Amino acid sequence: MTNSNLIRKLQDLQPRLSGEISVDDRTRRLYSTDASAYQEIPLAVAVPQAEADLALLIRFAAENKIGVIPRTAGTSLAGQVVGAGIVVDVSRHFTQILEINPAGAYVRVQPGVIRNELNLALAPHGLMFAPETSTSNRAMIGGMVGNNSCGSNSIVYGSTRDHVLEVRGFLSDGSTASFRSVSAEEFTSKCDPANPSLEAKIYRGVYKLLSDRATQTEIRDEFPKPEIHRRNTGYAVDLLIETNPFGSAENPIERRFDFCQLIAGSEGTLFFATEIKLNCVPLPPPISGVACVHFENVDQALRATQLAMKRRPFACELMDRLVLEGAARNLEQRKNAEFVQGDPGAILMVEFRGTTRDDVLAQTQGLEQQLRSAKLGYHFPVLFDAQADQVWELRKSGLGVVSNIPGDTKPVAVIEDTAVSIDDLPEYIAEFNQILSEKYGLGCVHYAHAGAGEIHLRPQLNLKTTAGNQQFHDLGAEIATLVKKYRGSLSGEHGDGRLRAEFLPQMIGAKNYELLRQIKKLWDPDNILNPHKIIDAPPMNGQLRYEPGQPTRAIDTVFDFSHEQGVVRAAELCNGSGDCRKTQLSGGTMCPSYMATRNEADTTRARANLLRHVLTNPIDESKPFNNEDLKQVMDLCLSCKGCKNECPSNVDVAKLKAEFLQAYYDANGVPRRARLIAGFARSMAVASRAPWLFNWLVTNSLTSRWVKWFAGFAIQRSIPRLQRTTLRYWFEKHRPLPEAGKLGAVNLFCDEFTNYNDVSVGIATVELLEGIGFTVVMPAHEESGRAALSKGLLRQARRYAETNVRALEPLISADAPLIGIEPSALLSFRDEYPVLVSPELRPAATRLAKNCLLIDEFISQLIRDGKIDSTFFTDEKIAIRLHGHCHQKALASLAATVRMLQLPKNYAVRLIPSGCCGMAGSFGYEAEHYEISMQIGELILFPTVRAESKNVLIAAPGTSCRHQIFDGTGRLSLHPVQILRNALLASK
Repeated sequence: MTNSNLIRKLQDLQPRLSGEISVDDRTRRLYSTDASAYQEIPLAVAVPQAEADLALLIRFAAENKIGVIPRTAGTSLAGQVVGAGIVVDVSRHFTQILEINPAGAYVRVQPGVIRNELNLALAPHGLMFAPETSTSNRAMIGGMVGNNSCGSNSIVYGSTRDHVLEVRGFLSDGSTASFRSVSAEEFTSKCDPANPSLEAKIYRGVYKLLSDRATQTEIRDEFPKPEIHRRNTGYAVDLLIETNPFGSAENPIERRFDFCQLIAGSEGTLFFATEIKLNCVPLPPPISGVACVHFENVDQALRATQLAMKRRPFACELMDRLVLEGAARNLEQRKNAEFVQGDPGAILMVEFRGTTRDDVLAQTQGLEQQLRSAKLGYHFPVLFDAQADQVWELRKSGLGVVSNIPGDTKPVAVIEDTAVSIDDLPEYIAEFNQILSEKYGLGCVHYAHAGAGEIHLRPQLNLKTTAGNQQFHDLGAEIATLVKKYRGSLSGEHGDGRLRAEFLPQMIGAKNYELLRQIKKLWDPDNILNPHKIIDAPPMNGQLRYEPGQPTRAIDTVFDFSHEQGVVRAAELCNGSGDCRKTQLSGGTMCPSYMATRNEADTTRARANLLRHVLTNPIDESKPFNNEDLKQVMDLCLSCKGCKNECPSNVDVAKLKAEFLQAYYDANGVPRRARLIAGFARSMAVASRAPWLFNWLVTNSLTSRWVKWFAGFAIQRSIPRLQRTTLRYWFEKHRPLPEAGKLGAVNLFCDEFTNYNDVSVGIATVELLEGIGFTVVMPAHEESGRAALSKGLLRQARRYAETNVRALEPLISADAPLIGIEPSALLSFRDEYPVLVSPELRPAATRLAKNCLLIDEFISQLIRDGKIDSTFFTDEKIAIRLHGHCHQKALASLAATVRMLQLPKNYAVRLIPSGCCGMAGSFGYEAEHYEISMQIGELILFPTVRAESKNVLIAAPGTSCRHQIFDGTGRLSLHPVQILRNALLASK
C-alpha cells in the first residue's frame, strides 16, 4: 500500500478516536526527532485520550503492517521514538497518578506521569520513586521503564527495572495483559498449552527458549558482567534465567519469574504499557552535602572514584573541563558554576547524606583526608542546601551545555552510554581516549556516573560531512570492541535503540542475538511495536538529522547571528533534550505556552526544530522564512526569553521568532495589528495631548469594543489608561528633593511605557533616587523599540536602537550609568541592541550595554557598596509577594529586586514561584491569545495572588505583569520601586 493510501486510511480513523491523529507535514516533522542524532518523518502522529484509542491504533497497525512507536517526553538519546510508523504520544492524556498506597509502599501511574511530579505527590507520605535521571523534571515514567533509566543515585537505588512491580497494557495483537512476578506454580499455569492467547504463547515460548542449558550457559558467558548494574544490552534474558522456573533440584532458585524485568529496557518493542505499578522507598536522610573535588585531569578523578565508592556515598558524578566551559556559555549554568576554582580538568561530585550536617561533614572530611593521602585532588569544597542544588542542576545540564558549541562540529551521542566494572573504569577510559586521540585525532567530553562505572563520552564530530558520518559509524564499531574486551555494556541507561543495536551480535554473540530475535518474534509476530529498535536495526549512521555532505544554508538576517555562525546553526543548537517540556510544578519560565497546553508543538524544541527543517529545505529559495507551518508553530511563542536562559543549549527562540516575523512580513506584508503595536509610543504621544478622550474611548462600553475590534484585541481585556501628564513633562516641571546630588548623578531612561501609562512608577523612581542622594538626569533619547521588537519589525527597532546608541553611549559610563524602570525596555540595550545595530555601531552598543542597569540592580549595588542602608527607610512591618518579569529572570536576576525590597529592616519578601504571567507585552491582549494568556496566569500566579490577604503587597516590576495581575485577580500590584519609595523616610 502506498503512503498516500495509508495516510488516507489514517485520516479515516479520526472519527473512531476520542483523541487525535495528525498526518499534516508540520506535526509529522515535529515528531521526526528526539534527543538523538536521528530524524525520520513518521506516517502519522496520534495523541490518544483513552485506552480504547490505543487498542484501535495497535490493531490498525497490525492490519496494515506499520509500526506503532510509543512516545512520552521524547528525550531518548538512541533514536527510540524516531520511526516511519505511527508515533503515539501518551504525554498529554495518560498523566494520572492512579493510586498511592503508603502502607504497601507502592504507587500506580500512567506512563505520562513526570518523575519529579510523582515525587512531589509521594513526599507527604515520606516516600519517593528513587531513580533520578538528569531529565527528571520532564522525563516520564513510561519512558523511564522503556529505557530502564538509572540516574545519579543508581549506586544506592539501582535502575528503574529494580522498582517495577507490575505493568498493564497492550500486546502486539491489541489484547490486554498484565505482568508481575509469579510463583513457580503460577508460571506453570500461565504456560497452559490449551490457552490460545498471545500472552500464554509468550510464556510458553520464553520457557522453551530459556530452559535449554546450553542457551543459559551462552547467556552467562556472553552478556555483560553481572556486577555492572547499569546494563541495558538487548533484552534482559540474563535476569530471567536466574528465576525459579529455570532452577533444578540440585540448584533451586528462589527468585520469582517476572516479565517486568524483560519489559523494562525493551524500549516499547514488546509491550505498550498503559499502567505501571512502582515500588517506593523511604525518603533519604534529610541533610545532603556534596564534596566537589577538583582534579587536574579525568584520570585522577576516576582513580579517586574507586576510593570514594568504598565510603558508600549517595552519588558520585563527574564533569570534565568541556562541561564546565559549556556552563560558562550558558546564562543559567554560569551562576551554578560559581563554586569552581581555577581551571580543573575534572570535578568529582560525591554526595553524602546524614541526619545532621556534622554527620555529613565527618564523611566528606574522611574522603578529603584519603584523597590527599593518595595525592588526588587540589580543592575540596563541600556544598549544602541551595548551593548543593545548584551543583546538581549544573550536572544535569551536561547534555545541553556540551551541545551549545557554535558551528557544525559538536559533541555527539554515539558511544556516550558505555558501562564497565568500577574496577576497570580508569583503564577503560584511558584506552578509550587513546583510541580517539591516536587513531581519530579527536577530543571527547566526559561526564556523569563515575560511581556506577558509566561515563558519558561524547567525541566531537561534524555529522554534516561524509567523513564525519563515517567516523560516527567507525567509532561505534571500534568502541563496541573495546567494551566487549572489558565485558561491559554498550548501553548503561540510554538503551540500544537504533544507535547501538547494530553491534548487539558482537556484544552478546550471534547465538544470543538470534535468541533475542526469537523473543521479539514471540511477543510481536508482525513487528508492529517500535520496529527496528534493538532487533534488526538499520546501520547506525543512517537516517541522521543531516545528510552526509549537506551544506548549511547562508541566509541574510537583520539580527547578527555571527556568534552562532548563522541563523540556521542558531536553530540547530537545539539538541532535543526537551528541557522546554517542564511544567509549572518544576519551576522556571520556559516554556509558558507548553505549560498551559502540554502540546509538543508549543515547545521551544518544536519551534527550533521546525525552523531548522524549513530553512534547510525551504519551499521558496528566495524567501526561506515564508512558511505557514512555521508561522503556526511560532504563534504561541510569548517571546518571554525563558529559553535564552533556561535552555542548556542557549536556543533563543524569541530572537529567532522576531527574525522570522520580519522576513515573513517582507514576503506577505505587515498586519495592521503589528503596525499598531509597534507604533505604540507614537500613538501614545498623540493621545497624550487629550488623555481624557483616549481614556473615555477605551473604557466606554460602546467605543471600547470598537477600539479593541479595530486593534485585534480581546473584548474581555482592559486597556491601560493614559495618565494626566507624561513622566517627561512632570520631570521638567518638578523640583528635586533636597538630598539630590549628595551621591552624584545618574541617567534615567524614560521608557515609553512608564512615560505614558505608568507615570506614578516613574515619579517614584525619580523621588527615590533623589531621596537617597542622586541628581537624576533624563537625557534625550528615542523609545526603546521593545514594541517593534516584540512584533518582529526589526528594521524599525534598529532605527530606534541606533539613535539611542549614538545619543547615549557618549554620556553613559560606569560612574554615570543608565538606569531603567521597565525591564523589557532597559534590557533591550543589553540583549538585542548589540546584535541589532549596524556593524559600525556594535562596539558602541556593547560598551553602552555594560553600563545599563535596572533600578533594582542599581539600588542593590549601592547596598553592596555601603552607600545606603536600612536607616534610610521605615521600620514598619510589611509583607511582600514578588512576581518577576520574564526578561529580568532570563537576562538579569531577581536577586537584586529581593535585596532592594528587603532593605527596610522589617520588610519580608517571598518570591511567587511563577513563570511567565501570560501577558508578555501585547500577547495577552490579542483576541486569539487571550484564553491561553489567562490559562498561563492561572497556573501559579493568579491562585497565589488570590490567596494572599489584602495587607500583603503584590510586587511586579513589569508593566504587562501588573496589568495581567489586575485583569486576572482584581488586585493592584506595585512596581518594587514604588514600595521602596513609600518606605523612604522624609530625610536621612
